[in-house]
Amino acid sequence: MEFSGKTKVYDLVEKYPFIIDYLIKQSSHFERLKNPMLRKTLGKVADLNKAAGIAGLPVEELLAGIAAEIKAQTGEEPAMAGAAPAAALVSDPAARQEALKAIIRDLHAGGDMNQLKERFRAVIRDVNAPEIAAMEQQLINEGMPAEEVKRLCDVHVEIFKEALEERDLPRPPAGHPVHTFMKENRASEKIMSQAALLIGKLGHPPTAAALAAHKPELERILAELSQVDIHYARKENQLFPLLEAHHFSGPSQVMWSFHDDIRGNLKAARQALAQGEPVSLADNLHQATNAMRDMIYKEEHILYPTSLDMLSEAEWRKVKEGEADIGYAWVQPDPGWPAKAAAPAAAAEPAPAALPRIEGALELSTGRLTAEQVNLLLTHLPLDVTFVDQNDRVAYYSEGPERIFPRSPAVIGREVRNCHPPKSVHVVNKILDAFKSGYKDSAEFWIQMGPRFIHIRYFAVRDKQGQYQGVLEVSQDVTGIKKLEGNQRLLDWE
Repeated sequence: MEFSGKTKVYDLVEKYPFIIDYLIKQSSHFERLKNPMLRKTLGKVADLNKAAGIAGLPVEELLAGIAAEIKAQTGEEPAMAGAAPAAALVSDPAARQEALKAIIRDLHAGGDMNQLKERFRAVIRDVNAPEIAAMEQQLINEGMPAEEVKRLCDVHVEIFKEALEERDLPRPPAGHPVHTFMKENRASEKIMSQAALLIGKLGHPPTAAALAAHKPELERILAELSQVDIHYARKENQLFPLLEAHHFSGPSQVMWSFHDDIRGNLKAARQALAQGEPVSLADNLHQATNAMRDMIYKEEHILYPTSLDMLSEAEWRKVKEGEADIGYAWVQPDPGWPAKAAAPAAAAEPAPAALPRIEGALELSTGRLTAEQVNLLLTHLPLDVTFVDQNDRVAYYSEGPERIFPRSPAVIGREVRNCHPPKSVHVVNKILDAFKSGYKDSAEFWIQMGPRFIHIRYFAVRDKQGQYQGVLEVSQDVTGIKKLEGNQRLLDWE
């Protein structure tokens, strides 16, 4: 059957009754086609041009979707009168996004994978990483729970896999954060191959004897695999915040959840090894390595291409600057990027500010706070803080609602030795001398005060050059903390 925008809906559904269900998925307005009487009346009047208008779709997109559905259901290659080449069916970016979202919504509603693949090939055929990332982000923005996006994320990738694999992987310069991420991926693949061999050696089903025989190797492999936590931590703390500044929160909400699943599998595998449980060990190790391989695919075919497209050079420099604080998994970054001759980051395009600049804010080493925010932060800490400067004078104390040791503003500027009873001065002097000489960096005491158990700690404060700048005293009522047992992983306000 040849059809076009002028084909009557009645003629089409008479030939292919399953098209009724397809049209209903596009718009609830087509529910009326289930009524035989309305189908014979309205269906003989309305053509597919009108149907496309009802569904809010470009007619070319609706025709292509119908053609794909017919092919998927019957194997036929339906002819579309005056049809454009498939690659040109949907070229408008907004229309492509809507077509992608429609396919994924149908998938989430339980649509057949093969039929949806055919529909994708007919409607769009090619797709790039930023389009898929933007599609998932829009679904989240429109109310689809991130957990639901996560649940079928692997299936999304499966539908678009052919198109993604036609595109080259990113090739960032050596030393670039993405280059380092990918270098870590290659290292992890080698370790996962070793893990697969070890799982095989445990037997089918795995036995306690095989576990005992290979325990040292398993301990080594699990320790090496667990370094993936560093790889994920760099993504979570260095890359994701900059993507969020571009209103692209999908990776934070979906990928991070996958990271935690992998961490959980590796932890369970370590526990199973320690407890001599071969079946649990093999299952969790297998799940972890499979999920890690899937994550590598998502990173290199979707996350990294999208990030390279979205972030400026200045933002990538910001990612690079904080990498070493978190560390690297299995490898070290190659030298090369950024080139020494490159312009400083300050001269590059500014990154979008995740935090608006406030007049008079204090520029701290890891953020900005106003004086009021600093004061609120310190007074809300569940402990008492006192700072004594390098001249042994009290410079600050926190004024919380329940101080352990009484303080008043009169203490500010007072020599710290005068703040303690005479019998304790020799201890104060000993701590100060040890801190100033560099002999010690901390001291601690704990005392019972009636029903309360108090923990008191002193820390030497030094600048980046190691020069002594004062003493930080931290006092905390740990009575309740001492009573804690077991785990509490869920919120419980009762």
